Amino acid sequence: MMSSAVSPCRVLVLNERDPSHPKAGGAEIHVSEIFGRLARQGFAVTHFASGFSGGDEVEIVNDVEIRRLGGLARYYPRAFWRTAHETRLDRFDVVVECLNKVPFYSPAYSAVPVLALCHHLFGEVAFQQVSWAIAATVWSSERLIPPLYRGRPFLAISESSKADLMKRGIPEADILVSHPGIEPPQIDVRTDRPRSCKVAYVGRLEAYKKIDVMLHAMARLKDRFPQAAITIIGRGPEQKRLESLAKTLGLADRTCFAGFVSNAERDRLLAEARVCVCPSEKEGWGLTVIESNATGTPVVATDADGLRDSVRHGETGFLVDDEDVQGFAQRIGELLADDALAVEMSTAALAWSRRFDWDRAAGDMARAIANARSAG
Repeated sequence: MMSSAVSPCRVLVLNERDPSHPKAGGAEIHVSEIFGRLARQGFAVTHFASGFSGGDEVEIVNDVEIRRLGGLARYYPRAFWRTAHETRLDRFDVVVECLNKVPFYSPAYSAVPVLALCHHLFGEVAFQQVSWAIAATVWSSERLIPPLYRGRPFLAISESSKADLMKRGIPEADILVSHPGIEPPQIDVRTDRPRSCKVAYVGRLEAYKKIDVMLHAMARLKDRFPQAAITIIGRGPEQKRLESLAKTLGLADRTCFAGFVSNAERDRLLAEARVCVCPSEKEGWGLTVIESNATGTPVVATDADGLRDSVRHGETGFLVDDEDVQGFAQRIGELLADDALAVEMSTAALAWSRRFDWDRAAGDMARAIANARSAG
């Protein structure tokens, strides 16, 4: 719960996507869960987001007022102008800018204090996800963060995000770490017996998530574990390519592309799996790791930023070098073959997940906002 010493105020959130956007991901879940809670505690929260087909210009989502400012070509210029204009009209007390796509540079024009919420910065990873021209723009835009945000407070969602900010020149004293929470699954989670031979992935189907590494690893295990089934939960632009790859690798008959599912269905599918795989190159934290752990499912993930914070190597899962197909195959195979290890890690994963709570994360945000306001 929020400390009684923290007074509600008027907050403007800058994040390109809102939770209803077709491409919404972990950052949008994080923003919605935290600011929905603050809104119910008396904060007046407005979110400037980009528009999408079928999305209303103004909508209340999870008690937050979403104002959609048009497609990307218009969104950022409008967000800049509206933020400058409305903070000067005294309509907001603080701006919370989300750093997870292109920076808004709000300290340059906001008339009220700014708190930077850092999910992750792309760095050179951008060149593997989008066209060279767009990636170069993102990479260049991030290089302006240290000078333009100097003296502003940051809230990072993981130790890896904090380390990235410090490497770029942000002082450690300006950065608070607050891990995201999760919603506990509304199912009966059993960790006292081995599960069936199922492997899962959950998240958006994007190139930088490197889901193909998991498929190649499973191809190496298909003869050893002929009964092993694969469930891929999520949607995204990589789906057709991954479906084709599964067919090429001889995995089509054992691979289910579940698409976008409800939280309850996601939890049910994860609770059936013996192991979840996250071969992503970089994450801000690893929300899907903790969601998997909450269903008693250990995770084999890349030893990368964010994921090394959310996976406790050798306890709640394993960390493997980036793109190490054989390494992923070995660790997945260990969990599929060893019932005792699978039960031990399942129990530890469930216990680890219970440390992460959205109410605590919202309280951290409220205090960070209060500190930003007092610092001016």
